[in-house]
Amino acid sequence: MRKNIVAGNWKMNLTLQEGVALAKEVNSRVAATTTKCQVILGTPFVHITEVVKTVDNAKVQVAAQNCANKVSGAFTGEVSAAMVKSTGANWVILGHSERRAYYGETAAILKEKTDLALANDLQPIFCVGEVLAEREAEKHFEVVKQQLADSLFHLTADQFKKIVIAYEPVWAIGTGKTASPAQAQEIHAFIRSLISEKYGKEIADDTTILYGGSCNAGNAKELFSNPDVDGGLIGGASLKADDFLAIITAF
Repeated sequence: MRKNIVAGNWKMNLTLQEGVALAKEVNSRVAATTTKCQVILGTPFVHITEVVKTVDNAKVQVAAQNCANKVSGAFTGEVSAAMVKSTGANWVILGHSERRAYYGETAAILKEKTDLALANDLQPIFCVGEVLAEREAEKHFEVVKQQLADSLFHLTADQFKKIVIAYEPVWAIGTGKTASPAQAQEIHAFIRSLISEKYGKEIADDTTILYGGSCNAGNAKELFSNPDVDGGLIGGASLKADDFLAIITAF
């Protein structure tokens, strides 16, 4: 079912001790606040087990930032979906623009990762979005449509119900730029229309679509007020409890 979600993506930040301390503070403050969204912490692999122990799963859940596209075997340095699930994590972030750009993750690889995540009862937060040149060339609709079609639209309706989409305008990540509320609503509505065409209106209406592009305490409320923006995938602003809680309470 469609729900409001605020998910932090810590990326490659915080030592284990710092991460546990942040998770503890977020958890205690969420517990003391009436929240209208699901809170998720996307931590580095080495943090997951300890963060899972630190938070109340009913209030704050945990995501890995990636998983392998292989089941198991001689793949040094990789972490499988089954391994992620065994930590107690509920979610996995897939297709983030940094993984696509820096590590060459193709649509075919992401399709495999999605299938393995679902097979291991992990809920994917699947990222789509365009770079600046694509936005300026007005190809953002085409790019997002292709990303969805190539990596997700092979799924059955029941499988797709477990997917959360995160739209990330790549040109807005870490740049201080943000898509305007109108731009965010436009592309989110477009994504929902594509899902409706593929899986029907009921599933489209139930799909959570997050905004991920320099969302912060100052703009979250206006972004989240859009009918097709169901929350955010938060980068830098998730690394400080005050900033993250301000976004959570924007609902």
